[in-house]
Amino acid sequence: MGMRVTYKLTALAGMVALAVGLLLYPVPTIAQKAEATQAPTRAAPKQSKKPVRKPSAGMSQRAAKKHLTRPDFTEDEQRLAEIPGLPGVRFYGDSAADYARAVPAIPGPWLILSSGGEDGAYGAGILSGWTLSGKRPDFPVVTGVSTGALMAVFAFAGPKYDEALRKAYTNITAADIFELSPTPESLTDTWPLKRLIEKSVTPELLADVAAQYKRGRRLFVLTTNLDAGRSMVWDMGMIAAKGSEDSMRLFGNILLASTAIPGPFPPVYIEVEANGRRFLEMHVDGGVNGPMYVAPESYLFPGSHERLPMTQLYVVLNGKVRSEFYMPARTTSTVLARSISLALKMGARVDLVLFFNAARRDGVDFNLAHVDSGFTMEARGSFDPNYMKALFERGLEQGRKAAFAKELPFRPAPAMSEGAGEATSRAK
Repeated sequence: MGMRVTYKLTALAGMVALAVGLLLYPVPTIAQKAEATQAPTRAAPKQSKKPVRKPSAGMSQRAAKKHLTRPDFTEDEQRLAEIPGLPGVRFYGDSAADYARAVPAIPGPWLILSSGGEDGAYGAGILSGWTLSGKRPDFPVVTGVSTGALMAVFAFAGPKYDEALRKAYTNITAADIFELSPTPESLTDTWPLKRLIEKSVTPELLADVAAQYKRGRRLFVLTTNLDAGRSMVWDMGMIAAKGSEDSMRLFGNILLASTAIPGPFPPVYIEVEANGRRFLEMHVDGGVNGPMYVAPESYLFPGSHERLPMTQLYVVLNGKVRSEFYMPARTTSTVLARSISLALKMGARVDLVLFFNAARRDGVDFNLAHVDSGFTMEARGSFDPNYMKALFERGLEQGRKAAFAKELPFRPAPAMSEGAGEATSRAK
């Protein structure tokens, strides 16, 4: 239990640091020594595109305050809340009973796609290369968190979307994701990303997702329900299968919410209904409670009587596992940036340990892909196209080989008492 609590604390620290640090230092340039000496008030790089500003920008303070209000609701109403006209399309990520009902009876390999921002280009490359190898499985279940949620949709719909996935991660800039214009709830405005998602989630894509759902496969995307304080798992195939305008809109809003880093990006509000009342839930990045999702915590802890339902587990970590040596400059920005990197990497390692041990306990074949330490290119600003293209190519090369690690690339450190005992024995 302690490991999971430790992760949640480090994740919270990382999110807080990220919220403060975004305006001070571009998050993707964490390791850039050349950038480390810049003034701490440096903003993100100048955006190369000038999209038309959303109509609601510049509203008066009175109008903005009115816009931010929402009806109160109780904990009981939250527990009963459903999407109007779309009951049963979601469940809490920590509910073992709901999870058992939601997973398909089809045995087989599962694909787990992690958070990672622009490093999602690596995962996009892995999937494309995997297709070229001819060894990419037909996964009964695909789960995605944050940037992993965006690529999960394409991965679930099938290899014919590999080219769309490549373009999505190599042909964008920061201007396609956010505008450096603070809102009452965030440091930036993500209306460009909302528009990009609306263009990407086409009727054809939804139809293909729905077709896979009807075959018995499942696509799970995570958001964090801030009102409930819990992870929400959305059955995206069931939503797509509804085939209505409301379901299409909800589909896009969930993807936007799954990538809404609290603080830097604004939350997404989703209308729900309980006891005849409608109200708005506040949802943010699915990575708040963990960078990846396999199962409720009760399935993962040692000694659990629950058993993982897959035969093979393929985890794509969009980033590096290990923290590398780096001396931060004595500026607020670089201290924050370094802290963010360490917190997020710690969270990923904790999850990987839980997944690996649970898989080994249950006889599930464990497979891991991650950015190797040999990749040393540094991003020059947020969503640097050259960096993302290079990272995509790195993933493509690894995917073609279909070479996944069977063991963790690190070993959990022994307890201090164990280490002291070993040292004493050697001394004798």
